[in-house]
Amino acid sequence: MSDNTQSPPELTQPLVHHLIELRNRLLKAMIFIVVVFLCLYSFSNELYLLISKPLETLLPAGSSMIATGVASPFLVPFKLTLVSAVFITIPFLLHQVWGFMAPALYKREKRLAIPLLVSSVVLFYLGLAFAYFVVLPLVFGFFTAIGPEGVNFLPDINNILNFILKLFFAFGIAFEIPVATILMIIAGITTVKSLSSKRPTIFVGCFVVGMFVTPPDVISQSILAVPMYLLFEIGIFFGRLVERPIEPGETEDKNK
Repeated sequence: MSDNTQSPPELTQPLVHHLIELRNRLLKAMIFIVVVFLCLYSFSNELYLLISKPLETLLPAGSSMIATGVASPFLVPFKLTLVSAVFITIPFLLHQVWGFMAPALYKREKRLAIPLLVSSVVLFYLGLAFAYFVVLPLVFGFFTAIGPEGVNFLPDINNILNFILKLFFAFGIAFEIPVATILMIIAGITTVKSLSSKRPTIFVGCFVVGMFVTPPDVISQSILAVPMYLLFEIGIFFGRLVERPIEPGETEDKNK
């Protein structure tokens, strides 16, 4: 007697095929990250000096950064190099995501996907650049200036790296707001009219996010919150260009 609980081959085969493709793309992404990491590792100390330069230039004369952990001189450059490898491979990682999702997209969605992918990469790197060239000097300058008199400011290299990476991730993700807004509008999750009506709430929400992500001072919160809200407005502007009402009974053929 046949087993009625077994799924038909024509139903299970597509799922197995997709899982195999997902595994292969994940392996490619991991291998690419490892290769970039190995290429960068010999420059790990130089990378840390480059990242910490905004703080190093603000340290008092005769001061320097310290390592309080036994393994910090090894682990800190190692972690920075690994994160740098991930940042550098972002375009390749997104290309793998695009390759996996493309067969399931409609023709109109495919035309929009490539500009959105390119925009997401550019915006992410712009967020990193903004954090490095604008935010870090302001934040480090603020903290080095408000220290009590007579207290030596000797930042730990591990704490400094964690702080810098936190800001990098925060601003890199925050700069993706236009892409996320446009995607929600295209997917029909929300509309331009609905988002426009929530402007006051989103404006306050940007400052709430800035309060939790950045250091506890008004300057740092504003540096993150104001760009977030401006990027939200950019997303609404371009969302009007891609928003298309679907008429009742209208369908879209993926094979067109």
